Amino acid sequence: MALEPLTGLRVLDLFAGSGALGIEALSRGATWAGFVEPDRSARRVLESNLETLGLSDRATVWAFHLPRDLKRLADPIRESELILLDPPYGGEIALRTLAALGIAQLAVGVRVVVEHHSRDVLPDRSGTLERSRERRYGETRVSTYGIAKERNSD
Repeated sequence: MALEPLTGLRVLDLFAGSGALGIEALSRGATWAGFVEPDRSARRVLESNLETLGLSDRATVWAFHLPRDLKRLADPIRESELILLDPPYGGEIALRTLAALGIAQLAVGVRVVVEHHSRDVLPDRSGTLERSRERRYGETRVSTYGIAKERNSD
């Protein structure tokens, strides 16, 4: 599978952990990445990774808890063309975060990519977001959402 360049995109990596997803986006041409990671030790690793790779000047790191603090990210959400979610498996955190994003003001053409366990069932549509693709890799699923195209009844 050929990797798609991300040149010029602004990216949010929610539930960032070590920052692997957002760092990969930066390495593929994204101009900026925002990382959300509430765990202090994981955040230290993330910040160290950004510094070691010389990417700190193109990144912002927040210690927010999701989905509770999603409103605090209103501007970055509105300005990001790619939002990556890799929440802890199990529970409803992926579903609740997707629902919060579905009612947020999103950039035109945004893609929201959610990595989740195959047992974590996500809806085909959540607010303004509609699933356009889902891939399965063993017990992991990757669901891609975009802004839903409203169907005109005329």
